[in-house]
Amino acid sequence: MKALTWQGPRTVEVSDVPTPRIERPTDAVVRVTSTAICGSDLHLYEVLTPFMTAGDVLGHEAMGVVEDVGSEVEHVRAGDRVVMPFNIACGSCWMCDRGLFAQCETTQNRDQGTGAPLFGYGQLYGSVPGGQAEYLRVPQAQFGPIKVSEGPPDEQYLFLSDVLPTAWQAVEYANVPDGGSVAVFGLGPIGQMCCRVARHHGLRPLGIDLVGERLEMARRNGSEVLDVSAGGSIADRVRERTDGRGTDSVIDAVGMEAHGSPFGELAQKMASALPAEVSAPMMKNAGVDRLSVLHECIDTVRRGGTISLSGVYGGMADPMPMLTLFDKGLAVRMGQAHVKHWIGDLMPLVEDPADPLGVGDLTTHTLPLDEAPHGYDIFQKKADNAIKVVLRP
Repeated sequence: MKALTWQGPRTVEVSDVPTPRIERPTDAVVRVTSTAICGSDLHLYEVLTPFMTAGDVLGHEAMGVVEDVGSEVEHVRAGDRVVMPFNIACGSCWMCDRGLFAQCETTQNRDQGTGAPLFGYGQLYGSVPGGQAEYLRVPQAQFGPIKVSEGPPDEQYLFLSDVLPTAWQAVEYANVPDGGSVAVFGLGPIGQMCCRVARHHGLRPLGIDLVGERLEMARRNGSEVLDVSAGGSIADRVRERTDGRGTDSVIDAVGMEAHGSPFGELAQKMASALPAEVSAPMMKNAGVDRLSVLHECIDTVRRGGTISLSGVYGGMADPMPMLTLFDKGLAVRMGQAHVKHWIGDLMPLVEDPADPLGVGDLTTHTLPLDEAPHGYDIFQKKADNAIKVVLRP
C-alpha cells in the first residue's frame, strides 16, 4: 500500500509499505478515507527526529471504513465508518476507568517513560504505524474506534480524532469562570477550535497570532483577535482590554516551536542534527523548548488565574519563572487529550446541522496522499494560507 513515511529531518515521502493485517484478537484494519496533518506532526518533521526511524509511517488523525476485525472486537465490524482517537487505550484499566485514556496502563510505553501510544509518533510513543496511509492497523479496537453515521462528509467527523477533543479539553482545563475571558495563544487548528469552544461555552476568547489568515479565520468565527506583528507587549495589550488585570485564563496552543526563542530553536536544531543514540537521551534529559509563548502566557493571565497547555513541550531542562508562577498564584493544567472522554460532549455538536463549532470552516487544503510532502511543506512554512491540510489516500 501507499503511505507517507519519515525519511529524515524535514524529509517525508510517499512509499510502498506492507499492507497491515490483523495481528491480535483486539485489532482492526481500517481503509483510510481521510487523514490530516497535525501541528504535532511538524514536531517529528524537525524537532523530535531523534525518536524517528527512516520508513516510519506518519499520521495520527484518521478515519475510514473497517475492513476486518479480530475475534475480540465486537462494537465495530466490517463496513462500519469509524474515527480513530489518536491515542491507543484499552478502555478498562485503572486509568481508563477514570477517563484518563492518554495514561492507559495497559498500553503505556514504560520503556520510554511515556503514556499511551500514539499512532504515527515513532519510538517515543510506541512505534505504531500511523494513518497517513491507505490502510491502518488499529490496536485495542475493542475500545478505540468511534463509530459515526453514514452520509455526512468526512470533515464533519475527522477532527474528532484529535483537534476537537484536544481543544475541548484545553478549555475545560482552563477553568474559566462563567462569562469569563480566555486568551488563546496560537491560532493553528487547535487554537481556532479553542476559541470556538470557548465562545460556545459563553466565554470571551481573545485569539493571538501573527499570521493574517489565521487571525481572520478566528475573527469570522466570533473571536476577538490580537496581531502579534503589530508590536508592543501582548500582555499589556490584553490588560488594556481586561480592566488592567489580564484574562481569567490562558491557553497555550503553540508549544515547543514558538517564534521568538532563538536559543531554544538553536538547541533543538543542534540536537536533531546529532546521531539518534546521542540526541535522543539529550532531548529526553536536557531538552530545551522555545518558551517565549509560555512566558507570555504567564505574564498575560490575571493573578489567581489558570494556564492550560495544549501545545506540546518536550524539554526536561526548561527554565521556568517559578517565582512569578508562585507569586501570581497560578494554576497550570496540561497533557495529551483523553479523546474518548469528550466524545459524548462533542458528537451532538458535530452532528448538529447548524455546525455550532464551525467544523466546516477549518480545512484550507485537501490533497491526495501523493501530495502529502507538499502539504507538510506549506503547513510548516505557513505558506499558501495553509491552516489545516487534509489528505485523501
